[in-house]
Amino acid sequence: MARPRDPQRRDDLLAAIVDTLAAGGIGNRSLRDVAAAVGTSHRNLIHHFGSREGLLVAVVEEVEARQRAAVPAAGAGLGATMTAMWAELSGDALRPAERLFFECYARGASGEAPFDRLFPGIVDSWLAVGEAQRLDPDVARLALAVVRGLLLDLVGTGDEAATTRALGVFAAWADTRAAPTPT
Repeated sequence: MARPRDPQRRDDLLAAIVDTLAAGGIGNRSLRDVAAAVGTSHRNLIHHFGSREGLLVAVVEEVEARQRAAVPAAGAGLGATMTAMWAELSGDALRPAERLFFECYARGASGEAPFDRLFPGIVDSWLAVGEAQRLDPDVARLALAVVRGLLLDLVGTGDEAATTRALGVFAAWADTRAAPTPT
């Protein structure tokens, strides 16, 4: 008889794994390597996450939740909000998480399980942030697409200066166009 999953233990493991990701990535590491890095067994990770792929999805979901929680309060303006988010998202500490995000995103978009469970939440959760900011839904979707596109550019090219400048251009433009929706 399998022991029941302990949600607190799962959360603790996930937090440790996210820290490990920031310190050097997990995308190419085996489940045994990840387990050793966080002081547990690969069987324990399988028990809590189902598979290596399930673990990767959980990591992406956790990092995305942390990023959404860091969005400045409503009223900051879209350009200022995007600039603040870019400063966090484009830093070296999150680069491994961004690489993992795009790998999982692509696998989910092609319908591969368990990555497909990311959709539509991986988009809708950010659109809800835009709604909380009282942004027009189309503007919120455009802002999300711009940030994700520039992050993909950054991950692929490593050109932080150019991607940051491009984000600045869009943020300035957005501030002239993105009036909040009426309440």
